[in-house]
Amino acid sequence: MGFVVSKAVGNAVVRGRTKRRLRAIAATRLSGIPAGLDIVVRAQPSAAQADFDELSDAFGRALEKVCRS
Repeated sequence: MGFVVSKAVGNAVVRGRTKRRLRAIAATRLSGIPAGLDIVVRAQPSAAQADFDELSDAFGRALEKVCRS
C-alpha cells in the first residue's frame, strides 16, 4: 500500500500528519485486504481538515469498494 499526499493538502506538517493518520488507519485494516492487491491511496485536500474518525470511515468505505471489484 502506498500513500500520495500532494502539496494541495497543505504544508509539510499537515501532509505529514495526514500521511501518519492514513498509515495508522491502514495498519488496522491490513487483514481485510486480499493478498497480491496493490493499493495507492491519494489524499484529497479535505483529508487535512477531517478528524481521525471521519478519515477512518472514508478509508473503510473506499477499501470496501476496491476489495469488491
